Amino acid sequence: MPLGVGNIFNGLFRQYGHTVILLLRFLDIAMLFCASWLAYYAWHDSFIIDQYHRIVIALGILGAIIFFEIGQVYRPWRADAMRGEIARIFRAWGFALVAVVSIVALIRLHFWFGSSYRWIATWGGLGLLFVLTSRSLLSRLLHHLRARGWSQGRIIMVGMNRMAVAASKQLNHSPWAGLQVIGYVDDGTSHGNAAADFHLPRLGEMKDLAALVMREAADEVWVAFPLQGESRAEQVQHELRHLPVSIRLVIDCFAFKQSKFLNLNEVAGIPTLDVSVSPLHGVNRYIKVIEDRLLAFILLILVSPLMLLIALGVKLSSKGPVFYRQERVGWNNRSFIMLKFRSMPVNVEAKTGPVWAKPGEKRTTRFGSLLRKTSLDELPQLINVLRGEMSLVGPRPERPDFVELFKEQVPNYMKKHMMKAGITGWAQVNGWRGDTDLNQRIEHDLYYIQHWSVWFDLEIALRTLLTGFINKNAY
Repeated sequence: MPLGVGNIFNGLFRQYGHTVILLLRFLDIAMLFCASWLAYYAWHDSFIIDQYHRIVIALGILGAIIFFEIGQVYRPWRADAMRGEIARIFRAWGFALVAVVSIVALIRLHFWFGSSYRWIATWGGLGLLFVLTSRSLLSRLLHHLRARGWSQGRIIMVGMNRMAVAASKQLNHSPWAGLQVIGYVDDGTSHGNAAADFHLPRLGEMKDLAALVMREAADEVWVAFPLQGESRAEQVQHELRHLPVSIRLVIDCFAFKQSKFLNLNEVAGIPTLDVSVSPLHGVNRYIKVIEDRLLAFILLILVSPLMLLIALGVKLSSKGPVFYRQERVGWNNRSFIMLKFRSMPVNVEAKTGPVWAKPGEKRTTRFGSLLRKTSLDELPQLINVLRGEMSLVGPRPERPDFVELFKEQVPNYMKKHMMKAGITGWAQVNGWRGDTDLNQRIEHDLYYIQHWSVWFDLEIALRTLLTGFINKNAY
């Protein structure tokens, strides 16, 4: 299912899944407490937790509540999406434990001597295991209860297209939602064969809809219609005018070529279907600015000795300035001057003009080649971040000449400029840098824009620190 389809259903599923989500919150707290109690017993051979450890447990659970919420652990989930669920829980629980360890270490360093550090490490492992196990069991229980008809909202789909099939699959594989598509009716104008692969039964024709709602005890009717199929929605309303049944319209987002960017939103109380919208609006813009400038300031202080050594190396290796200044295109198609440590002789592109770097070329100095391979030539861009021209994480910017060329060759290329350009990005940490498939790079950039969050930025930054500096495509 395209990414946009899941986004479209998120708001609806939150409405139906609130009971299960509330249950999950209490279940997680209970599991984390049980894990802390079992870990304490394992290392202290006592069922009675002392006062000091109770305070640490309270801080840990409070941290888990906060970071689970920030990390979107309680967003709608599907029974077959455990890998993403594990990653979100692992990340959020890890941040909670780090926060607790930091607080305790600042207050009482001697707490960590003896068995206490082993206790919290055991708590971390058991807590993750208990939370994941409880969620897996809850999912199985919900599947069992839904199969027996417990609290199951029954839906009849009117019309059949790819969007209707996608909605039916999502609903029938989301046990927490409490909704099931029992079949569809087809008036002969829609593509009923779209349900063949999903084995969704055809219940009848449009004229039978009211009788089918009564016979099947349906709770809702969903109308799957093309973007210009308003008449069908009106016909459904007329057929069901005497029945107290909910009616919803399933928009066929596959009619959009850019369906993966669809998202339901609300602007000033007006519902909108967002086709392509920058995440840097409202408070998100200020969060991104604070994140960038605070981290860039800290990093500049930490790497300033290294930058001084690199600057000295650049001056000694060849004549010319330390910095290489180059025009790039960034947020909202605005040009800016990007800084890099100079890795090539001065005026090396005077005859050729802008040229895409390719393997085997020998345009760099010996010291510059080392800077390129280790990506250390990018460090001055921290100054661009402090100026507000770039971000730490975002799509990599290109020269205006290349932008004019690529925007005609690569679909949706210009959408990368809906975010500030970054020193590193989702494409780069996945290996799509240098002379690699441009379409793949743009796909990764657009995925980042659609899924942007502070936590996503931190994940990319961490992966850059661990694996992103040296890359076979950097030359």
